[in-house]
Amino acid sequence: MATQLSLYNEALLILGERKLASLSEDREPRRVLDTIWDYNTINYVLEKGQWTFATRSAKLEPNPSMEQAYGYAYAYEKPTDYIRLTAMCTDEYYSTPLLGYTEEGGFWFADLDEIYIKYVSNDASFGSDYSIWPETFTRYVAHYLAFRGIKRLSQNQSDKDDIEKDMKNALADAQSKDALAQPTEFPPPGLWTRSRRGRRAGRSNDRGNRNRLIG
Repeated sequence: MATQLSLYNEALLILGERKLASLSEDREPRRVLDTIWDYNTINYVLEKGQWTFATRSAKLEPNPSMEQAYGYAYAYEKPTDYIRLTAMCTDEYYSTPLLGYTEEGGFWFADLDEIYIKYVSNDASFGSDYSIWPETFTRYVAHYLAFRGIKRLSQNQSDKDDIEKDMKNALADAQSKDALAQPTEFPPPGLWTRSRRGRRAGRSNDRGNRNRLIG
């Protein structure tokens, strides 16, 4: 299971530095990593993908204090733990995407009186719960910390280039593994497909009528 200390130590291993005994150890590498960590590191790395482990669902109702003079009728406030949107739908089964909406600041605007969303969350039970982080994501975060820290802990440009390359590879690997963990989704049938199905259903019903015994 990842911890802040284990992430620091993996980053220091990448940088060729001695690991920390604790998060209170009085060393420059710890202070550098603390500064990076406190600069919205968790939000940044969560924003880099539609991570399954950090995704939660919610039903939203309009904010009654936001009355619209024109345009979309209703305003929906973004959740406080919101990082990025993965789906916005008209139904609780997330089978019909909502296409008619807009986004401004901390709100979405639409004409429905309720909407259903899925989003990447930084809540302590979702994206900020290190115990549920996949190993590939943990490795990416460590490489990100190392890349940000090398500017302060090393002057070697070749090391910086290598760590940047490894960080990008770690992110691609984490995104790929996460995509495999998600359920297969199929696009909704188009108009032509639906019309073909309708004609076939109609012909089938006609045949049924011709074969029906009467009297």
